[in-house]
Amino acid sequence: MATVETPLLLDTVGGVVDYKGRPVLRSNTSGWRSASFIIGVEVAERFAFNGISCNLITYLTGPLGQSTATAAENVNVWIGTAALLPLLGSFVADSFLGRYRTIVIASLIYILGLGLLTLSAMLPSLSTSSDNLDTKIVLGSSNQLQEILFFASLYIVAVGQGGFKPCVQAFGADQFDGQDPDECRAKSSFFNWWFFGVCAGAAVTTAIMSYIQDNLSWGLGFGIPCIVMIFALGVFLIGTRTYRYSEKGKEKSAFVRIGRVFVAALKNNWRTTPSTVATEGEEVCRALPHHNSSQQFKFLNNALLSSDASKEEGEVCTVNEVEEAKAALRLVPIWATSLGYSIVYAQTSTFFTKQGATMDRTIFSDFDIPAAALQCFIELTIVLFIPVYDCMFVPITRAFTRKPNGITMLQRIGTGMVISIISMVVAALIEMKRLKTAQEYGLVDMPDVTIPMSIWWLVPQYVLCGIANAFTLVGQQEFFYDQVPVELRSVGIALYLCTIGVGSFLSSFLVSIIEEATSKDGQNSWFADNLNKAHLDYFYLVLAGISVVAFVAYLYFARSYIYNRQSTR
Repeated sequence: MATVETPLLLDTVGGVVDYKGRPVLRSNTSGWRSASFIIGVEVAERFAFNGISCNLITYLTGPLGQSTATAAENVNVWIGTAALLPLLGSFVADSFLGRYRTIVIASLIYILGLGLLTLSAMLPSLSTSSDNLDTKIVLGSSNQLQEILFFASLYIVAVGQGGFKPCVQAFGADQFDGQDPDECRAKSSFFNWWFFGVCAGAAVTTAIMSYIQDNLSWGLGFGIPCIVMIFALGVFLIGTRTYRYSEKGKEKSAFVRIGRVFVAALKNNWRTTPSTVATEGEEVCRALPHHNSSQQFKFLNNALLSSDASKEEGEVCTVNEVEEAKAALRLVPIWATSLGYSIVYAQTSTFFTKQGATMDRTIFSDFDIPAAALQCFIELTIVLFIPVYDCMFVPITRAFTRKPNGITMLQRIGTGMVISIISMVVAALIEMKRLKTAQEYGLVDMPDVTIPMSIWWLVPQYVLCGIANAFTLVGQQEFFYDQVPVELRSVGIALYLCTIGVGSFLSSFLVSIIEEATSKDGQNSWFADNLNKAHLDYFYLVLAGISVVAFVAYLYFARSYIYNRQSTR
């Protein structure tokens, strides 16, 4: 009997169970088999989300009649909200529902929002051109209701995406056992190929949906993503029997443990007498692990002190809890200094698109490429670059650095930040040429006339953004997933996503401040509706300067960062 059971025990994957709560045998579940299934679902979700976001500024400045600056702010606020809500969704998943159930519920909310969004776009197009005053009032009220329904639907989609996005990626990575050498290496590749699949889907979405929305129907343009999302949920449910599910332990939630350390450290700092610190300080130092990470954030060591008050209230924390809190705190400066990159990232779906709309978009007679379609060059660049990175760059650099992934996660993030700075400088130079062309042809006061400059001039800035994303965004995904406590890996993915969200809010704030500062005394602002009189080039240079400052700060903190799991990087 023992000879039969031993192989089975050795083949068991620790910390996970199957859909019936039974131990998982490695031979019965394959990391890539399940993960590939989940990647396909995420591709469908990205198709749905990008189907809305890629051309949203055109809908706001077109059918809804908003100004360029207002539309850009609204897009940034919505994308920012959609990227921040994963913090809430991941908290619910990791603390209460689990990732699988959260994905299912979030998908249903997602589909509801997409359905209502389609309905708002399919309502009869209303106009206030009638001379009858009563008709104007009725139509104006209907337009307002239509706009309210549109934005309400948009934010319902954001809520659904907030639950779906962090959980599905963490759930996919959970299909690999980090304790197994082969599966550990496969997990790193998973993040590369995850991003590859997502960007491949997004590239198709951007090219197809922007054309449908510009030339056929906005109702159809929003309805197709709704159908795709229904399909994605069905596919996800079909795979239920194949997944590995994280096993819930009986210990306290990681949120509770980390919060408890900070509270205990603060209380003990006030309550503990100097004599207690002197007598217990040496004992605390001996209890701490002997590595560099324990020397950081020493104020949290106060949580280990056992004052009379803390003993009575049960607030004395363990060494592992303190080290866990330090690991979480080490992420803060890395997260904060990544925001400069996120502000640049926000421009690809707003002002880049508005630039392209003023330029010659003719490919052949009677066909103009939609301005938003150029966003597909970001995804296409990533689709082409990821296989090169994973199959060539990593093995070559691994031979020199002896690191499993060639370069560290933080080095990968920093490389993308440098490339994003270059992309902003290039964007500014191309915008200067566009403005100069408008002046040379006397089109400065003619915003509706196409500038005789090909839209293909914008391709370099899109390509540079794509390469930057392949470095920074993939690096952030892996970094925040890997460096948080195991139970908080959905939160780790949410931390990566919320850098994009906060960056979008900061971009919106910058646009608002600069719009007000540059439009005084009747002057044209940098974001004037007539882009021929605007100065997006100045804005791009400002963003490049902000990114340089952020990168210098990032270098400072990255050089001193101590990885939470030394064996992985």
